[in-house]
Amino acid sequence: MQAKAISTQPVKAEDLNIKTNEVKIAQNQNQSLHIESIGGDPYIAFNFTPIASTIFEGFSTLHIVGNLLGSVLIAVLTAFIVRHLKKSLELIKPIYQSRNLALNLAKNDFKTKFASSYLGVVWGFITPLLTIVTYWFVFQVGLRSGDVAEVPFILWFIAGIIPWFFFSEAFSGATNALIEYSYLVKKVVFRIELLPFVKIGSALFVHLFFILFIFIVYGVYGYYPTVYTVQILYYLICTIFLVFSMSLLSASLVLFFKDLNQIIGIVLQMGFWFTPIGWPVTMLNDFWAFIFKLNPMFYIVQGFRDSLIDHVTFYERPYEMLYFWLFCFSVLTLGVVTFKKLKSHFSDVL
Repeated sequence: MQAKAISTQPVKAEDLNIKTNEVKIAQNQNQSLHIESIGGDPYIAFNFTPIASTIFEGFSTLHIVGNLLGSVLIAVLTAFIVRHLKKSLELIKPIYQSRNLALNLAKNDFKTKFASSYLGVVWGFITPLLTIVTYWFVFQVGLRSGDVAEVPFILWFIAGIIPWFFFSEAFSGATNALIEYSYLVKKVVFRIELLPFVKIGSALFVHLFFILFIFIVYGVYGYYPTVYTVQILYYLICTIFLVFSMSLLSASLVLFFKDLNQIIGIVLQMGFWFTPIGWPVTMLNDFWAFIFKLNPMFYIVQGFRDSLIDHVTFYERPYEMLYFWLFCFSVLTLGVVTFKKLKSHFSDVL
């Protein structure tokens, strides 16, 4: 490209016998504007400021900085996951290979949990049912909550609280799995990585019953399963993966930090209210709604409601799905690294 010398003397357009800044719109469709010069001047003076201000309208400095920090965080977490991917696969593979053993242990755990009571395993179903009735009475009768999303409140409510029951029960149980099965931890030949999964499987039996309970209640109100209902299986897998990822880390740390049990209990109590289960997130402004959506259980609760009520497919929420799985794999990788580093000391502290 050759540089042209620029004259410092003013030149008038009429002296050059050309027409300046005369243009015509050649095409205007699909929100695209094509402009052609119809004069002799090959240059067009164009003020881009109004368009630029429109493009960046609503974008604050804080918003732009937040996006940049989010991008950096995603890159760092992705690199962390990839770096320790081999360790994660080495831990998960034996669990899959020993899945039959884990299932049998889960069945025994479920039976022995209520072995000393007269009603036995029935208590595993009575307590959640009474909790649902209590919350329903408080919200709909006491606080007079009306229909949500044009469906009866009870249908909207149980679609959120039932996956939360499973998460809460499985996570608290899996956190204490190494303590409860300390006699297996001290055995050299036993794969102790199975133990958190055993507690998750034990809680899963009750959860499967309550998924059936959802279908029964919805059927009573005239809402029957659709093709979207199949997505519940996907969100069930999401919940299991989330609980296992978190419990692998918490079960490793609770042996050395006993107060973690109390902290988790408090977090789960607060988590029920910080997850929009008894109230819709649309009550909040955009900023607080974004903060509440950072809770990974929001993705699962919303997914159950998408499957049963709103009829929204999981791939229609790509950003929420990307965030959820990035969160899970990041916590899983951190849990694997922590578990492997502390594993040799488990027997010493039990």
